Amino acid sequence: MLKRTALYTAHQKLGGKLIEFGGWEMPVQYTSITDEHLAVRQAAGVFDISHMGEVTVSGPGAEAFLNGLLTNDIRKLAPGEGQYTLMCHERGGVIDDLYAYKLSEGVYLLIINASRIEPDVAWMKAQAAKTPGDFTLTDASHQYAAIAVQGPRVKEFIDAVIPGASSSAMRVNAVTELKKNQIGGFKFENHSVLVSRTGYTGEDGFEIVGSDESITHLWDKVLAVGQPFGIKPAGLGARDTLRTEVCYPLYGHELDENTTPIEAGVGFFVALDKGEFNGRSVLAEQKATGVKKRLVAFKMTDKSAPPRPQYPIWVNGASVGVVVSGTQSPSLGIGIGLGYIPAGTAKAGDAIEIEIRGKRYAAVIVPKPIFKKS
Repeated sequence: MLKRTALYTAHQKLGGKLIEFGGWEMPVQYTSITDEHLAVRQAAGVFDISHMGEVTVSGPGAEAFLNGLLTNDIRKLAPGEGQYTLMCHERGGVIDDLYAYKLSEGVYLLIINASRIEPDVAWMKAQAAKTPGDFTLTDASHQYAAIAVQGPRVKEFIDAVIPGASSSAMRVNAVTELKKNQIGGFKFENHSVLVSRTGYTGEDGFEIVGSDESITHLWDKVLAVGQPFGIKPAGLGARDTLRTEVCYPLYGHELDENTTPIEAGVGFFVALDKGEFNGRSVLAEQKATGVKKRLVAFKMTDKSAPPRPQYPIWVNGASVGVVVSGTQSPSLGIGIGLGYIPAGTAKAGDAIEIEIRGKRYAAVIVPKPIFKKS
C-alpha cells in the first residue's frame, strides 16, 4: 500500500494527477509540467515534499559521528546553518545525498531522500553502533510534513504567510532575513515550524518543515497569500525539469552506490582535509589520479523527442555511455540531459549523439548548469 502525505486531500481537490514515487502517492502535475515549471522560474510555485525523510542526531558526540559519516565538514556549521553533503560507503559509492542542518549546539537535522529512508536509517544505525561517543540518532520521518515554496517572487509574500521573528539559534526578525542555507524556528498560527532558505529548483525559495496540521494549514495560506504573485501548486514533473536544467543530482539517476561524488561532479562537497570519513581513501585517490567515468550535461541540437534515462550516448561513431536524466526543457524549448561517459571521451563544446528510439540525434556537451538565469 502506497503511503500518503498530510496534503493528499489537498492534491485531490486541486486536481493533481497522482503517481507512485519512492513508495508514496504523490502529484506529478496539476495543470501541466510546463505551466508549473514556468511559474517557478518566473513567479512562484509550492511543492509537497512531505515524502522526504528527517533524521535527528543529538548529543555531545553528534558532531564527531556526523563528520565520520558524511563527506562535507559539519564542523563548519554554526547554529542555524546547513550544508549539502553526501553519505558514502567504504568504496566511495553514494548511499544518499542530503542536507545537514545544525539547529543548535549538539543538535542536527538531516533531510534525506524519500526512496532512501529505510536504507539510510539502517546504514546510520549500523555506523552508530560502531562509533564511540555520546549521541542519539532518531528517525523522525513519521513526525513531520514539509513544503517547498520556490521562485523569484516568493520573497515578496512569504513574510505575510509566516510573520514574526525567529525563535531559535538563527535570530532574525523575518523569514526573508534568512540567508541561503540558513534555518530558523518560527511560529505559524499556534505551531512551531522550521524554515530554511534552500531548494531544489535553482530559484530562491524556502523549505518548511512542521507537523501534519501546521503544514496542511500552511499549504492553504501559501496558495491564498501568494495568489496575486502568480503562485501555482507544482508536482514532481516540474520538480524534475527544474532540477535537471540546473544539473542538481537525483538519487537513482546521477547518484547511486556504484557512483562516487567525484564521478558525479559534486567533489566540492567532499572535505578531504577534515580527517577520516567513510570512503575517504577512494575519493582521495580519484581526486589525485582522476576518474574512469564522468557526468556531462548536454543539449539537443537536432529536433527530436526528449532524451530519457538509459538512452545511449554516441561519441565519434561509438556508443560510449548512457543518459541518466533527460527531459524537454520548458525554459529553453529543447531536449536536455545528463549522462555518464568515459573520462577524456568528450568535453564541453564537443558534438555527440543521443540514440532516441533507435535513431541517433545530434547534441552538444555544455557546461553546467544547462540553464542560467540572465
